[in-house]
Amino acid sequence: MNEATAKRRQFRELLARDELLVMPGGFSPLLARIAQDAGFESYFIAGSQLCAFLYGYPDTGVMGMRDVVDHARHVAARTDIPIFLDFDTGFGNAVNVWYAVQEAVRAGVAGLQIEDQEAPKKSGTSAGRRCIPVDEAVGKYRAAVAARDEIDREFVVCARCDALGAAGETFESALNRCVAYAEQGGVDLVWLNSVQSREQLKIACREIPVPVLTIWGGQGPAPTLEEYRELGLRVVLYPTIAASSGMQAAWRVLHDFRRRGQAALADWAAQVHACPDGPADYKTLSGIPKVMELERRFLAEDSRPDYESTWGHGGTLEQSGRQPPK
Repeated sequence: MNEATAKRRQFRELLARDELLVMPGGFSPLLARIAQDAGFESYFIAGSQLCAFLYGYPDTGVMGMRDVVDHARHVAARTDIPIFLDFDTGFGNAVNVWYAVQEAVRAGVAGLQIEDQEAPKKSGTSAGRRCIPVDEAVGKYRAAVAARDEIDREFVVCARCDALGAAGETFESALNRCVAYAEQGGVDLVWLNSVQSREQLKIACREIPVPVLTIWGGQGPAPTLEEYRELGLRVVLYPTIAASSGMQAAWRVLHDFRRRGQAALADWAAQVHACPDGPADYKTLSGIPKVMELERRFLAEDSRPDYESTWGHGGTLEQSGRQPPK
């Protein structure tokens, strides 16, 4: 069994068990590694975050299939946990979906979601959304499943229903869509986006014949993880948490640095070192220890870097050489 198929089986096992899967999301291989090291069992590549952090674009479907697939390949290659990919609307009609899904399968991710919006799409949490007809969406999901089956049946196909809050849609029509996507489209997982109430979620989890994923869209506090479990939810997604928290930290530190200069950096460093989980180790997360291992294994002895008598700036002693002179 190859590595990609093993991760897909792992993802299916997570979906099949009788407990809640909590999935964080963001965009980069580094953030995915942080999620893995923090103990999460899977990670979501959010299209909105790819648009924003890689290109500075809004989430309006401006990225192409190749942009998404190539980036997903990097994230999947740098992690040991299953990667779940935001695939927007599948980059066209059912024919386009067939070809695009095969490219995603070859990229090594464990699964993907395709939403039922019109193209060009809008963010699934934004106003102004419109959904395509149910039969058109079902055809796209059938194409996605057929394309998957030609390469690796372990790959997970998810239908994302963005009907809640969309033009002309109701909870009842959204629920009917979800059931059709499962029963007629043959998908493995349904994402009912922006559920408004606990009662809606309970009904959806009872009526939809495949595991259900959601993000909360209702007023007031979101359900606790235990409430989600009791309501029957299988996956709760926090699609932007890894990226948005980093963005807010950068916003805060840069504004503070502009006002106060070096004192702001000293304060930030103190906060980082006071973190109960310690500072994020950039060199380990980005693979520097692996570089040093490869140097020891494969470089001739007289070609290996001298880590004893040289020193670097920042990082740990083991990663950057000896401590700098006093």
